[in-house]
Parts: sequence; C-alpha cells; structure tokens
Amino acid sequence: MSERKSTLRVRQVASPIGRKPGQRETLIGLGLNKINRVRELEDTPAVRGMIRKVAHLVRVEQ
Repeated sequence: MSERKSTLRVRQVASPIGRKPGQRETLIGLGLNKINRVRELEDTPAVRGMIRKVAHLVRVEQ
C-alpha cells in the first residue's frame, strides 16, 4: 500500500507590498503572489518554515 502524504492548504491573505524582500521571495517560493491565491503544499519541515516566515501574510486551511 502506498503511504498518503499529508498536505497543507495555504491561502495568501495579505499583500507583500512594503514587506522585506525575503518575505516576498518566500511567498513566490510557496507559489503565492496574489491575495486569495491557494496552494496545496506537501507538509514538510521546509514548507512549514517558509509558512512561519510569512505567517502574517498567509492562512493555513485544513
């Protein structure tokens, strides 16, 4: 049987305008760049770290 990988549903809720360049780059790395855009991302420590860096700009939906 194949093991199902867990995913996180991440929605961008704020604009990166006026934020530090690293935060804008992190959003792009997550596949987000416009408000209300949603991505299904694999639940890994690297992705969780990126989400933590821009936690004030995104919402994690289960």
